[in-house]
Amino acid sequence: MPQVTVAVTPLPHAEGIELPAYATQHAAGMDLCAAVREPIILQAGERKLIPTGLTIALPEGYEAQIRPRSGLALKNGLSVLNSPGTIDADYRGEVQIILANLGSEPFTVTRGMRIAQMVIAPYTRITWEPTSSLPETARGTGGFGSTGVG
Repeated sequence: MPQVTVAVTPLPHAEGIELPAYATQHAAGMDLCAAVREPIILQAGERKLIPTGLTIALPEGYEAQIRPRSGLALKNGLSVLNSPGTIDADYRGEVQIILANLGSEPFTVTRGMRIAQMVIAPYTRITWEPTSSLPETARGTGGFGSTGVG
């Protein structure tokens, strides 16, 4: 598996919080932790921007995808809005998570809590080729459930 080096600068409010790391040998994502100074309560239906205290410099041709953590989603109804979110290679601001409480109970975000996942992935840039028609396929324009339910 290729290794990619990513520069990271923790901000002062991330002091004492470990850098994201892979939890298992074959994990694709690294957990991102909340770098909040005080606990933040997310009421049911509420969303807030949660800091991670990290700034990164991705190599050209890579993005960071921000995704929900499955355990928080299942057990507490927490999700990441704009998911998967993209951090571009030229962004130098703090990585922050738009955390939403889709559950029915308030949820408290505490310092160092694992709140999202980050996957580093290569991407491809395209060039548009305007044309008057597209090649035919068996599916054609069918979509939005056209292949059946289940």
